Amino acid sequence: MPELTEWAYPLAKSLLAEPLPRRWKHCLGVAERARSIAPILGEDAELLEAAAVLHDIGYSPDLAKTGFHPLDGARYLRDVAHADERVVNLVAHHSCAWMEAEARGLRKELESEFPRHSAHLNDALCYCDMNTTPDGTPTNPIDRVNEIAGRYGPDSLIGTFIRRAEPEILASTSRVLARVATARRQPM
Repeated sequence: MPELTEWAYPLAKSLLAEPLPRRWKHCLGVAERARSIAPILGEDAELLEAAAVLHDIGYSPDLAKTGFHPLDGARYLRDVAHADERVVNLVAHHSCAWMEAEARGLRKELESEFPRHSAHLNDALCYCDMNTTPDGTPTNPIDRVNEIAGRYGPDSLIGTFIRRAEPEILASTSRVLARVATARRQPM
């Protein structure tokens, strides 16, 4: 599946690098986090890395239709890029997107168009996203949630959503770290 990442990086770059360079750096950092947990992903490692580099393409000015980037990005990947359905669904549901969709009145739309699959991959993408700063450097989920709430404001839709999602973000991170720890204890 290396062709999946060979396709995903140039696509994400074409949509983000020029109009949103900071967002592009973030996506590169999220993909780097995905590579760092590849040992727990097995044959899904390339899939997760592709979803990681593409997860925020819905912010691209060319794609933003609803203002809800997981939905806009997933629709583009499905309708225009004809991407692998698993990548599309991971982008649609990254980092507790259903909670933000609910706050925007888009949950039914999101879930009817894009079924949520593979809890362990959803956890892994959330882990990667929430352990990466907007500039692409490593962080931790508590600081990341605080940064997001601070950037958007605590009473904004995003600020309220991210605080509501925080327990699930921390639980996702814990599940991924537990899998990493178990994998490290396995004999080679």
